[in-house]
Amino acid sequence: MTDDQLEQRLTELEIKASFADDLVDHLNRLVARQQDQIDLLMRELAALRQQPSDAGQAEPRNLRDELPPHY
Repeated sequence: MTDDQLEQRLTELEIKASFADDLVDHLNRLVARQQDQIDLLMRELAALRQQPSDAGQAEPRNLRDELPPHY
């Protein structure tokens, strides 16, 4: 293998490594953002689970009374 061919292969490998680093950074940011969304949803779910117990002894709702008029 000549020096030129070796230099070409090395350059190609450096380019591929650079793209791989960029992809890993992008995926890390994506995973961090998704974890933030999961944490928010977990807090909202916990708050929703607390609502019925905070409402006390409210009268049970009839879902038929809540149907939109077009039904």
